[in-house]
Amino acid sequence: MMDCQIKYSFNRRVVGVIFSFGLLMTVACSTATADVYVLRDANGVAHLTNVTPKKHSGYTLFQKSAWTAPKAWHDGFKILPRLNVHTYDDEIRHYAKQFGVDPTLVRAVMHAESAFNPNAVSSAGAGGLMQLMPQTAERFGVADRFNPEENIAGGVAYLAFLLDLFHGDRQLAVAAYNAGEGAVQKYSGVPPYNETQNYVTRVLDLQKRYVAKAEQSQ
Repeated sequence: MMDCQIKYSFNRRVVGVIFSFGLLMTVACSTATADVYVLRDANGVAHLTNVTPKKHSGYTLFQKSAWTAPKAWHDGFKILPRLNVHTYDDEIRHYAKQFGVDPTLVRAVMHAESAFNPNAVSSAGAGGLMQLMPQTAERFGVADRFNPEENIAGGVAYLAFLLDLFHGDRQLAVAAYNAGEGAVQKYSGVPPYNETQNYVTRVLDLQKRYVAKAEQSQ
């Protein structure tokens, strides 16, 4: 893996420099897969680097690596959103209760899959909030994958099916949501695919954060 260790600064008042930076990164670091971090100083200058910062350094995530960004994103300069505890809350709670799935797991999957974009489409053809493939949508009675409520209903039903299939093992259920239940059964565990392994780690980490957020609000 190539690490070109990008370090770049720009003033946030200069419109368009970010596009130059995007071009620079595309040309100079087309093979790099690291996350990019940003630090804005007191003068409004943003300092960017792809070197993982030390804790409490002041740097925050600016761009997700291709390995860890939501599947449906194609624009490398979209920032993975912070925790979103309100969007589609009624629908998530309703279908989570109906199908017996923890709502924090539903929200974590939605966050990782589409970043709460109901119109998201992946390169593989998955669509909507929970990135349902056409076959999965048909399997769980979803007529319109881009209708948020239908998509959530189908995605939660699929999660419930997977949790039941793998006897409540969240790690295996999440892996199967990404790679298919057949792949998990074939390997008797999380398949040895980089995307799936990163996906499982991301979703379970997101769920922990959503659980903590829910506990704080009680």
